[in-house]
Amino acid sequence: MPPQRNEPGIYTLILALPRPEQMVVGSLGAIDFPQGYYSYTGSARGTGGLKRLDRHILVSQGIKKVVRWHIDYLLPKACFLEAFITKTPLDLECCIARAIGERLTPVPGFGCTDCRCVSHLHRSAELQDMRDAVSLAHSRHNCSFGRRQD
Repeated sequence: MPPQRNEPGIYTLILALPRPEQMVVGSLGAIDFPQGYYSYTGSARGTGGLKRLDRHILVSQGIKKVVRWHIDYLLPKACFLEAFITKTPLDLECCIARAIGERLTPVPGFGCTDCRCVSHLHRSAELQDMRDAVSLAHSRHNCSFGRRQD
């Protein structure tokens, strides 16, 4: 279900990385990203709300090139598959990221420079394992849950 553009919420992007990549990710330095599936959990509770998803998709398509967040380094190399969304004004970003991290492999320090989480980016070799972990994490904190595919 597509989000209302300016509603607040928490989202998790599901991405496919078709081949291994090494990237320099801001202050984190060089990171090796194995081929596989990645989930990135972020907050869209500020101005513009869930329109932030549109920005991420434009970065993944190479249309928008401004690097603002760690995820902006990975998006141009990965394929956007879908997004899981929890519409809420509550600060659930870290709770959802930690719940995903209980089942998947974290990329240490990624996307979490403003909190104490291990990571907001997680990896899985299997797409269904990724979807299951993300779906469970969002359903635990469900205010209004939906999926967006482009």
